Amino acid sequence: MQQGLEVTVVTAAGDLDIATSPELRRYLHAVLDESQAALYVDVAAVQFIDSSALGVLVSVYHRLVGRGQQLTLVSPHERLLRTFRLTALDQIFTIVNTLPAGPAAA
Repeated sequence: MQQGLEVTVVTAAGDLDIATSPELRRYLHAVLDESQAALYVDVAAVQFIDSSALGVLVSVYHRLVGRGQQLTLVSPHERLLRTFRLTALDQIFTIVNTLPAGPAAA
């Protein structure tokens, strides 16, 4: 992360599945529409994630790549890291254990 870069942090919790994916998609795309800040999605409190929610994250990733940015996920727990590894999404998303220290989130 570059020093002085504005950061937007979105925190998700509970289950990210077919029932919650539409809301997640609307919210994340609205965040992208309103901000050019670096996007961190904190999934540390997510208990379960299915393919529909992974699809939402991939769509967000593609929008960010189009802007020359990347999607950074905050996931310190093995239960989700395993899912990202099995789907090879750990190859495209930047995944960190904790939020970066520094400027406050926007």
